[in-house]
Amino acid sequence: MPRKKKEDSIKEAQVKETKTKKKDFSNIFVGTGRRKTAIARVWLQVGKGILTVNDKPIEEYFTSAKAKKIYEEPLRVVNRIGQFSGTIKVSGGGAAAQIEAVKHGITRALAVSDSEFRTILSKKKLLTRDSRMKERRKYGHAGKARKMKQSPKR
Repeated sequence: MPRKKKEDSIKEAQVKETKTKKKDFSNIFVGTGRRKTAIARVWLQVGKGILTVNDKPIEEYFTSAKAKKIYEEPLRVVNRIGQFSGTIKVSGGGAAAQIEAVKHGITRALAVSDSEFRTILSKKKLLTRDSRMKERRKYGHAGKARKMKQSPKR
């Protein structure tokens, strides 16, 4: 039998060490928000209040003041602005749908973090998903979902 080199035994020890180490996810709260075709996956943890969306600061991704008011609403309701840090991944939809999806995702993550938040957020109707979607186009309706009303003939 060939003898093991010292380097090989060190590499094996490193591999075993990485396999046995597990990350601690006990302080991370996960929520998924949806609106129209936009989906936001939110990971929140107690921290400095830094939120990133698709690897950009949230203020850079959603630039308007109106957008800031929308995505901060769940944090404002539970009085936790600046106390949660997190990462958000958004895909699909337009800008307005993405903002609403982020708001819904943050709300769900907050509800997971504390059971008292759930009752507060549900009273403000923030946990309810807005299920409205674009209606599909139907055959014979001139490119519209519904038939156009014809004006009366004179």
